[in-house]
Amino acid sequence: MVPGCLENHLMNAPSTEFKHQIEVAGMSRGLIMLLAAATGLSVGTQYYNQPLLGLIADSLGIGTDVSLVAIATQVGYALGLILLVPLGDRIDRRRLILIQCLGLTVATLCASAAPELYSLSLASIMIGVFATIAQQVIPLASELSPASSRERVLASITSALLVGVLLARVISGFVGAYLGWRAMFIVGTVLSLMMLAGLAAKLPHSQPQSRASYIELLVSLYGVVRDGAELRRATLVQSLVFFGFSAFWTILTLLLQGPEFGMSSGTAGLFGVVALGGVMLAPTGLRVAGQYAGHVGIGLVVTSFVVMAAFVNLIGLCIGAVLMTTGLQMSLIYNQSRILALAGTARGRFNTIFMASQFAFGAIGSAVGSFAWQSGGWTAVMTLAAIASAAALLLQFTHHSKARTRA
Repeated sequence: MVPGCLENHLMNAPSTEFKHQIEVAGMSRGLIMLLAAATGLSVGTQYYNQPLLGLIADSLGIGTDVSLVAIATQVGYALGLILLVPLGDRIDRRRLILIQCLGLTVATLCASAAPELYSLSLASIMIGVFATIAQQVIPLASELSPASSRERVLASITSALLVGVLLARVISGFVGAYLGWRAMFIVGTVLSLMMLAGLAAKLPHSQPQSRASYIELLVSLYGVVRDGAELRRATLVQSLVFFGFSAFWTILTLLLQGPEFGMSSGTAGLFGVVALGGVMLAPTGLRVAGQYAGHVGIGLVVTSFVVMAAFVNLIGLCIGAVLMTTGLQMSLIYNQSRILALAGTARGRFNTIFMASQFAFGAIGSAVGSFAWQSGGWTAVMTLAAIASAAALLLQFTHHSKARTRA
């Protein structure tokens, strides 16, 4: 916590002077690139394990229980969102981000040395907790950027987030195939240290927005949810989409490394490169779809799961991965930019609700997806994901219809 005298000084600093400083020094192209890189690197750490699940299972002799590692990481991420991200409304986000970088470095190092499933799962929880650096960066970028460029800046950082998720799988798959799964976590330790050095050198300070105590901030989350109808809608919609996204990526590696495809972890990881096409297509989709970007994006996600259920081959999976990534990115940017615009001085808490719900649903998606995989195979997983995404699309259409009626 920040000492009272320092907090009072920060809270009483002239807001116009602060806004001038961040507009001049805060939104340089270099800083945007640094924030984007930190977002991609930090969020990527929680996905290192997914292409490595087969290797980890063989190394530790744990069979299908290896899915606990992926689930633990996502649970940790949700915990970090709830317990750490709201603090950004009270104290300098620079301080929080640097502390989390240090914690992430330690957690990845512990994962590299884990001797059995439960210690690896514990390290994975801590990786998830500290990887919420990405969700400190997004409210910080929203605060630092002028209103005229805020959506563009957030789109850049959100794109970096998804690129980090996808490239982490590719890099992890290749490192695991040639050097072993432990080597990937050592690489992650080095990357976290590099991120810490870069952010310590260039990251600007932020102005605390609230004088509430830590407990009061956490308690206020209830009021934020209760009073934020648009926040509730956007959160549920995006969480349902992420449920299917998480189930897909958790099980895809098991499918590709199974007898039907027989791929190595490195080859399986290349699907992350294929899915990057969706990141490139999303900005065009947003411009073309306009106010219907959320509807079109979720519609693409539903379509992707139908395609991948019907065509269980490399072409079908590649097409589905691109459609899914495009749709997810469109929906995420559309919904997140709108709720942060409504957040005022509670950006951290709005982002906590929005993202914590998604990753909680992601953990559930991984768990239920694993059960569906064991019970009904790939078709069952895709059916589950399609149903969740279709529910999100229905909710999006229902909201839009009500909004037009009120207008």
